[in-house]
This record gives sequence, structure tokens and C-alpha cells, in this order.
Amino acid sequence: MLAKEIMNRNVITVPEDATIEELAATLTENHISGAPVVNKEGKMVGIVTDADLIHKETNPRTPGFFDILGSIIYISGMARFRDDFKKLAATKTSEIMTSNVITVSGEASIEEVATLMVDHGIKRVPVLENGAIIGIIGMADIVKTLAGPGGR
Repeated sequence: MLAKEIMNRNVITVPEDATIEELAATLTENHISGAPVVNKEGKMVGIVTDADLIHKETNPRTPGFFDILGSIIYISGMARFRDDFKKLAATKTSEIMTSNVITVSGEASIEEVATLMVDHGIKRVPVLENGAIIGIIGMADIVKTLAGPGGR
């Protein structure tokens, strides 16, 4: 089975210049946990999730470090700290979104999509054709295929 056979074609997107409040309203009103972010030309430039919004409301996670003779040496977490801080200060969707999005074509197999989700710890994968969003596959879409014809 291919991605184009199970994808949701009714994709709700968010403009990159939407405010955080507009983003939260879009997710809430549509009962979705994430959405692709598009530019003025309608091309996908990122993805944003409810987890991004939750990070905005938390304190940045402090990176691990140790002190040697008064010098602080960071051993982990600086990139995560920068990302958390960036999300904390965000006012627009473009400032809170993830830019490096895992995507597939409509010809990708369900096994390929499922593997990407597991390997990258993601819950949705946009389906693109020539850079344009033609659908999105969520974890529930894959689970429904396991249930057989009656599950869809």
C-alpha cells in the first residue's frame, strides 16, 4: 500500500506569519495536534505541533555542564537550550516551527512512512508532490490500515 492511498487529503495548514494565538486557535478549532506551515506561495516551509506550543510555556531545559577551574564546559544540550529559548521568545509561527521536516512522496510505501515515524519520533508525515502538500499521514492512518478494510 502507498502513502497516496491512506493519506488525508484535507490538510489544514498554518501561514508562516500567523501569530502564536492564531496558531493555537487553528489547532484547537480543527481538533488537530499539528499542521504544516506554508509561505505566501503555498509552499511548505515547516511544521508546527502542540508540543512546540507547550515548550513555549516552559522554562528552557538547562544544558549539562561541568566546572573546571572556573571555566564552564558544556557537555550536552546547548542546541536544545537554544531551541527552547527561541520557542519561549516566539511571537510568530515561523519562529516556533520545525524547518527540517521529514516528508514523503505519494509513492512511498506505508512501511517506509512507518519507519520514518519510528526512527525520527514523529507523529505525522506530510506528503509532497513537486514541493506542494498533497496530503498528510498521521499515526492513526497507519493503524487504520492494520485494521483492514473495516478500519477505514
